[in-house]
Amino acid sequence: MRFRFVEEQREAFPINRLCQVMNVRPRGFRAFRRRPASRRQRTDLVVLAHIKEQWRLSLGSYGRPRMTEELKEVGIDVGHRRVG
Repeated sequence: MRFRFVEEQREAFPINRLCQVMNVRPRGFRAFRRRPASRRQRTDLVVLAHIKEQWRLSLGSYGRPRMTEELKEVGIDVGHRRVG
């Protein structure tokens, strides 16, 4: 969370100052930027793409319960909380 904030604000402020304010080290921030996405992050992106596609196909009328059922029919095992 802290590294993500530094990443978002690095255009407006110097990285060293942001790291100091957020109480993180610049070396840790650089390691964060080089680190590949975790398996959970990759699957979240896939699920999000499916959710956006199903929502678009439904003309924006699907809610969380119905969207969860649609995703399960497609073969994506998700729960209501993850879809929400």
